[in-house]
Amino acid sequence: MGKRHAENLRRLVPEAQLVAVADIDGARAKEVAAELEIEHSYPNLEAMLERKDIQAVLIAAPDKFHAPAVEAAAHAGKDILCEKPLGLSLQSAHAALQAVADAGVRLQVGFMRRYDPAYLAARKQIEAGEIGEPVVFKSIGRDKNMPPIGAYQSRINGMLFFNSTIHDFDLARWFTHDEVAEVHAFTTVAIRPEIAEFGDIVAGTVNLRFRHGAIGNIESYVQCLYGYDIRTEIVGSKGSILVGGLRQNSATFLKPNEGSYELVDHFLTRFQEAYVAEVRDFVHTILSGRAPRVTGEDGLRAVEIAVAAEKSHQGAIPCVVGKSD
Repeated sequence: MGKRHAENLRRLVPEAQLVAVADIDGARAKEVAAELEIEHSYPNLEAMLERKDIQAVLIAAPDKFHAPAVEAAAHAGKDILCEKPLGLSLQSAHAALQAVADAGVRLQVGFMRRYDPAYLAARKQIEAGEIGEPVVFKSIGRDKNMPPIGAYQSRINGMLFFNSTIHDFDLARWFTHDEVAEVHAFTTVAIRPEIAEFGDIVAGTVNLRFRHGAIGNIESYVQCLYGYDIRTEIVGSKGSILVGGLRQNSATFLKPNEGSYELVDHFLTRFQEAYVAEVRDFVHTILSGRAPRVTGEDGLRAVEIAVAAEKSHQGAIPCVVGKSD
């Protein structure tokens, strides 16, 4: 993810100058710097932040390090684009936002689906009142391949609700213009029970209740095998909008490497255009002096929903959003 962002900034956003890259694997950082034909690479973020000629940083480290990296960048006086999630707890997310506020820098959170043309078109239709008042929000997020066991053993990545479903939590707020009040999560490790010891899941469904009466349901799954499958529907009082979907057939069959459908196999392919639009907008934010379109507050609200979903998963009960963890 970090390399893709660096590539986009270096090659597709001419208004930006990519000064340096940093990675705890110093050799990897040097390799990427050489490939992108930039002079500077660093084996850690702190060393890179010492550069006075860097105005902004893009954070694409594993989930565990997002909030501390935001704090470090804010203390160094840099504007920030941070990949989701903003943090893995309410405490860490609040600490990151406090550091940003204290330093007076700008923070944008990486919810790239807001920049996808299809999602943008749906949002405009909703804002124009084409489907009336939102009543039901439904979203599906299925990755093709299960992460290797090492991804869980490292304990540096957030559980599924933070790492993947958080995109849907953000979309739920964005499309309905409402806040989630309560969640109830159901989860399973049925096909891979060994990951339970790391506090993660193979699949989950999260039921939502919004403050103004709408309801929702989100499904997340990490091993569907047939492709990268992302779909979202907003059902309103006068109609419905469906973003994404399979090719229309009388019958659709989904099997590994075959079937009557057209799907990409990875999120970097599906949202290629959105990632470019996201970093371009971040650069324009910095150059123009305006506030970010996707704010730290948006990041915090999504973390609040993810925390409530995780608590519901652990206790098999509905949980109120925004309660302290």
